[in-house]
Amino acid sequence: MKSKFLIVALSGLSALFFSACTTPAEEAKPIDMDKLKVEIQALEDAYAAAEKAKDADGVVAYYSQDAVSYSRNEAPLSGAAAIKEKIAKRLASDTTGNTSVYKVVDLFAEGNSATEIGSWTTINPAGAEVEKGYYMSFFQKRDGKYVCVRDMNVTTTPAK
Repeated sequence: MKSKFLIVALSGLSALFFSACTTPAEEAKPIDMDKLKVEIQALEDAYAAAEKAKDADGVVAYYSQDAVSYSRNEAPLSGAAAIKEKIAKRLASDTTGNTSVYKVVDLFAEGNSATEIGSWTTINPAGAEVEKGYYMSFFQKRDGKYVCVRDMNVTTTPAK
């Protein structure tokens, strides 16, 4: 009797295990890339507006608390506090009046992650281009909104 129960139990467990393995996974909801592009561009626009206002808190709102930012000719910055400290120093010492524009060039997304390739241009108060380049930002959707967890940038302007 016990062996019959054991066989039935093992058969039931095996059927459950194999059916779980062969059941198609629930398909992920497709991402509306047009909507996502607008959302990421809004993050870039808010970043630029905060820079122009010399608002380090506004700039760092772009980043997650555990973000890592890679910049030209310096060690990576780990964490929003370190990123904010660098940004605050840069904004406080800037007397040029230059502003930057960030533009989404390409966007890739899957699940709760998105990777943006963008261009940036720095313009002086007279409207002349001072410097330009590209950046890459990797976002994760956390608490319903995208935040940057990794970014890096390069300039395409030749060194003087």
